[in-house]
Amino acid sequence: MLRQQDIELLAQRGITVEQAEKQLERFATGFPYLKIKDAARVGEGIIRLTPAEEDGAIERWKQYLDHGGEVMKFVPASGAASRMFKALFEYADGDTDELKEGSPVAVLIASLNKLPFIPELEAACRKLYNADLDALVKAGRNRDIIRAIVDADGMNYGGLPKGLLKFHSYPEGSRTPVEEHLTEGAQTAANSEGVVKLHFTVSANHRKLFEEKLAEVIPQAEARTGKKFVVTMSEQKPSTDTIAANPDNTPFIEDGHIVLRPGGHGALIENLNDIDSAVVFIKNIDNVVPDGRRADTIRYKKVLAGILLETHDTIEQYLVNLNQNIYTPESLAEILDFMHKRLFIYDNVDLNDSDAVVKYIKAKLNRPLRVCGMVKNEGEPGGGPFIAYNADGTASPQILESNQVDSANEEYMKMMKTATHFNPVDLVCYVKDGAKKKYDLTKYVDPATGFISSKSSHGKELRAMELPGLWNGAMSDWNTVFVEVPVSTFNPVKTVNDLLRPAHQG
Repeated sequence: MLRQQDIELLAQRGITVEQAEKQLERFATGFPYLKIKDAARVGEGIIRLTPAEEDGAIERWKQYLDHGGEVMKFVPASGAASRMFKALFEYADGDTDELKEGSPVAVLIASLNKLPFIPELEAACRKLYNADLDALVKAGRNRDIIRAIVDADGMNYGGLPKGLLKFHSYPEGSRTPVEEHLTEGAQTAANSEGVVKLHFTVSANHRKLFEEKLAEVIPQAEARTGKKFVVTMSEQKPSTDTIAANPDNTPFIEDGHIVLRPGGHGALIENLNDIDSAVVFIKNIDNVVPDGRRADTIRYKKVLAGILLETHDTIEQYLVNLNQNIYTPESLAEILDFMHKRLFIYDNVDLNDSDAVVKYIKAKLNRPLRVCGMVKNEGEPGGGPFIAYNADGTASPQILESNQVDSANEEYMKMMKTATHFNPVDLVCYVKDGAKKKYDLTKYVDPATGFISSKSSHGKELRAMELPGLWNGAMSDWNTVFVEVPVSTFNPVKTVNDLLRPAHQG
């Protein structure tokens, strides 16, 4: 099925023929739906902390930093902002300046003074139309204003990455999400030497823009926070691209070549695997707030990190004892109780066979660990926390997307509709073992949790494959703790109008 020229192209990307053939086979077989035990909720998969427990976790995090603990912020930032401006593009491509009452564009035009990029918009209007923004508004030239925002010869906000857009206004000038992540890192993840380490994953065509912006803003952030920043970047590896298929599951050919597509954010498990830090925070680029709104974010970042360390402390001590054969039936029962009540792992082991129990516990505890903030479900988009069954017959906490759940299963659909919490992508991870050796994170991915979607290229239908999501199947075989956090810590910017929300207005 694959031609010699296809094999050569795959080799250039670092993809083996076997990998490509397995992907084509997966197009034919599809991905299985996950078997679900229940939606996670407080007391059953999700932990709700008392104020005293939160304070204790914050203190544990402080101790870790004060004693030279390793920490880094990992921020996926390769996404383009085009989807933020979908409604604006549709309006700009129309044939009238009239505004439909209550439409996103009408709301935006009525709230221009609240946008953080007004100076840039003013400059674009003068450049394009030799007119001030106020003059365009008074003349009803709404499409010209919108084009000045999204078009390439204006501000080009429809073609830039989210991380480089102006999000928040300050007296000294507006800041981008990149700058807000620097500030948040200084407030939550500075090490004992006052150094903040951040890693951004970026697309190749935007890397230079990120480099230029960081060179400009890092000195400002250092002066503002009193911290030193060490920032690195990486791109999604070509070896994680996936082959596209025709509707009949044969390779999709365009201009005589097979088509390879980015494998989705799940491909970033390879980038995360290259990070040399015991503790890693993971958070999306667009979930940031201005300084005056960040108190809850700071507190619960520290809470999640402290719970991570408290959980890791317990796991490490249990493993030390087991590896030294220091255990009794009572101590094994204690460990299993911890696994049930903190990690919410549901067993599949003969409890009467102590050797089997010890082997089972070691296998389950000696894994990467993540603590994930979960917010109450208020209708925002996002995956959700569930207890799902694993290939070995156990069940454990997993973050699921809707496409991983069988929509024909009425019981599962009821679980999803009545779910109390959802995933804001607010994680902190411990990725080194007791010997301070980095886990190979690629060994803890469930390859059966990817998904297939329908796309098109130049009018031709194709099937695309995404790898198991970074916080979904790519972390399927991790130990997981879900902790309830306030919804005030979740303020994503999915559309440009989200910048008009109070949380982004300072």
